[in-house]
Amino acid sequence: MLSFVLAAAGGAASASQDPQHAMPPGVTHDEHLRQLQKDADLKRRGAAAMGFDQDRAAHHFRLTPDGGAIEVSVKVQSDVAGRAQVRAHLREIALAFAAGDFEKPLATHDELPPGAAAMRDRRAAIAYSYEETSGGGRVRISTKDAAARAAIHEFVRYQIREHGTGDSDAIRR
Repeated sequence: MLSFVLAAAGGAASASQDPQHAMPPGVTHDEHLRQLQKDADLKRRGAAAMGFDQDRAAHHFRLTPDGGAIEVSVKVQSDVAGRAQVRAHLREIALAFAAGDFEKPLATHDELPPGAAAMRDRRAAIAYSYEETSGGGRVRISTKDAAARAAIHEFVRYQIREHGTGDSDAIRR
């Protein structure tokens, strides 16, 4: 019995030192566990919808005066297969979003992200352009239509929150 107590205490000490799993201030243990499960579910659904391991890639979302951008890059530059999967996914969503198809974000988040319905409805006023980056790729989303721009900003801000990227929710050039 003594060895079990020591092992359990050792496990608790090492888990508390892991910054990824450190409990944020003002959050109960149960809330923290629910958030960890939500994050794990998002990664699992995201891998299925996007076609690549979410832990091997970094997502970034940018707000711009005319819309925004979705950027994904591999975390390890030598990950050639991962980079190809990221690029294929971003090419696919640029085409899908332009056609009003937001099934991949729905599958990833288990809900239609805010702004997506308006982006679908106003798709004729929105341009989606894919470009490669050294680590993966980027989809630029732009419009001159005020209602479409507001929807894009709502969609991008949701992505920043849900993916926990730490990206700014301010509009930048």
